[in-house]
Amino acid sequence: MTYKNFTVETGSDGIALITWDMPGKSMNVIDLTVMEELNQIVDQIAGDEAVKGAIITSGKAAFSGGADLTMLEGLLTDFHKQRAKDPEAAAKALFEGSRKLSLIYRKLETCGKPFVAAINGTCMGGGTELALACHARLGSEDDGFKMGLPEVKVGLFPGAGGTQRVMRMADGQQGMQFLLQGKTLRGAQAKQLKLVDDLAPSKKLVDAARKLLAAGVDPVKPWDKKGFKLPNGPVYSPAGFQFWPAANAIYRRETYDNYPGPRYLMSAVVEGLQLPMDLALQVESRYFAKVLQTPEAANMIRSLFVSMQELNKGARRPAGQRPNKIKKVGILGAGFMGAGIAYVTAQAGIDVVLIDRDQEAADKGKTHSESLITKSVQRGHATQEQKDKLLAKITATADYDALGDCDLVIEAVFEDREVKRQVTEKAEAAMKPRAIYASNTSTLPITSLAEASSRPKNFIGIHFFSPVDKMMLVEVIMGKKTSDRALSMALDYIKAIKKTPIVVNDSRGFYTSRVVMTYIREGLMMLADGVPAAMIENAGKMAGMPVGPLSLGDEVALDLAWKIVSATRKDLGVKYVEGPLDNILEEMVVKRERFGRKNAKGFYDYEGKNKKLWPGIPEVTGQPKPASSFHIEELKQRLLVMQALETARIFEEKCLTDVREADVGSILGFGFAPYSGGTLSYIDTMGTAAFVELCKKFTRKWGPRFKPNKLLRDMAKGNETFYGRFPPEKAEVQVEEAA
Repeated sequence: MTYKNFTVETGSDGIALITWDMPGKSMNVIDLTVMEELNQIVDQIAGDEAVKGAIITSGKAAFSGGADLTMLEGLLTDFHKQRAKDPEAAAKALFEGSRKLSLIYRKLETCGKPFVAAINGTCMGGGTELALACHARLGSEDDGFKMGLPEVKVGLFPGAGGTQRVMRMADGQQGMQFLLQGKTLRGAQAKQLKLVDDLAPSKKLVDAARKLLAAGVDPVKPWDKKGFKLPNGPVYSPAGFQFWPAANAIYRRETYDNYPGPRYLMSAVVEGLQLPMDLALQVESRYFAKVLQTPEAANMIRSLFVSMQELNKGARRPAGQRPNKIKKVGILGAGFMGAGIAYVTAQAGIDVVLIDRDQEAADKGKTHSESLITKSVQRGHATQEQKDKLLAKITATADYDALGDCDLVIEAVFEDREVKRQVTEKAEAAMKPRAIYASNTSTLPITSLAEASSRPKNFIGIHFFSPVDKMMLVEVIMGKKTSDRALSMALDYIKAIKKTPIVVNDSRGFYTSRVVMTYIREGLMMLADGVPAAMIENAGKMAGMPVGPLSLGDEVALDLAWKIVSATRKDLGVKYVEGPLDNILEEMVVKRERFGRKNAKGFYDYEGKNKKLWPGIPEVTGQPKPASSFHIEELKQRLLVMQALETARIFEEKCLTDVREADVGSILGFGFAPYSGGTLSYIDTMGTAAFVELCKKFTRKWGPRFKPNKLLRDMAKGNETFYGRFPPEKAEVQVEEAA
């Protein structure tokens, strides 16, 4: 038979080589055509007496990126349309549609012929579940091997047998960590966990698989044989009573039960392990269909998969702009931020000129890159050759003339207008005419910074997040005179360093800094209201934020927050209204020199990696009221509503113009409750009318900062959603790299 996505070749030894190589794709993914063909291939192999066994491998550099989640998004869309007419039929169709892949894998597993997965490179999600369904697995022993089931990160869990097979193969504790954390395993880790049987060089994987089949691979899995015992014993056993309550407690501690995916994953595992495999897979499928129906899963799939992919592929790139081949990037300022930018740029294979006020400071910035890559080498994630190559890409200097052949120059100096003006003038004097200049400012308006430039059309904002090597978001800021060419250069650069861009228009604080400051501010306002500090921090984490607002204030640096407040007060003049925020920051920063983590004194006291709330907080804010005076749910809502409300204001001001960027930016930029799908999805899920009523209630109780803006009030009249009123462009713009 001829297949679109696979080739099947049977040798004289009776072994069928199934090569997965999707045309027109850089990576194999599982879509409806792949599922249909794989189903036919299993039937073909099972029905051919001449075939003794089969090897599944990839014709690409990676095995598989997993399932195409737009397929699930389409399944959900059909479900919601049908549910209005016939809820029972809609639920049945969703269940049957969502378990197709699971049934195909089970057919492969029980077809009577042994299958071996020869896994090269990346193997994720449904690709990993395919490998687990095979009767043996060989992984490539090189650095490129990565194996994972990351579904929990987009609100789901492995729904094609992953939960049941992992927990029948691996140690219980390690298996649950692998599933619940969506961990990525290297070769040695996968072998230790017993998810692969052995490792071999990439070029010899198929030969090794042939030898394995020739030596004999049992076509019947252990759990399909009588007397099979779970690695950690039955669920209801002395060992089980020790393990499962603790696992549930850890799950609740880490998630605060905000995520249906991990919650139902736990249920599927515990119930499935008490049943034969076919019934266990049915239980898994029912919970998977249940998770799919939750708003959390729908929002996370949309924001963290569909929208992210569209933005990564250049959805906001100006049409008609030629692709930019970026050979060299200049970075002004070799401090922590500039050094981090230098590292990710060199990592992308781009030459870097790292400039600071003197050679010693510039060299110190390069040392930061050396320490990062050295850690990667020690962990086995990079080789010594890769380290040498990366460091050779970075030239540390104090000489601005070295910027002469740079395509892009990124300024990453102090948040001080005068300092930025000076380096802008010095850099532009050395830069070639068509080079683009970008400021990494987090708060200062780009249009005003561009006044120091002799070519404002080539001036743009590229705002990184700290630490640069770990944070995936980059915020691009358009000044009033910024050209489309400058924007295309910025987006092409961000694509080259493999980060996710959002594009915003100019304003004070732009989007991310402005919203994150409202989170910190609301925490300080709660202190002023008498809420105990520990309760504020717990409310933030229970709401789904990565850290509490006081802790984040320390991380951002309280003295920086004070500088921003002071600069805003100066710019607004008589229009500025002072409040408790000013008093608390002035008391902490000016009078007590508590700047946050940077000097180990803020709302927390820091000793190495340990920290504890500073006992002196009541000296600044007054004695707190009893915790019983406040409702924890209201505190959680205050923290989330304030951020979502500020986003709606920014959207109304047209600083933000794309709903995808609001949601993706809020999750990746400042960790806004990922289960919500982002700030605007949070409003849409609650319903605009309900959100406006909640804002009005908080305005009456906590002050005018909660007053809903005109756009929200107008949308609330018809209970419109942001995604309904402002649907994003669905066209995907894929920019090919310049030759």
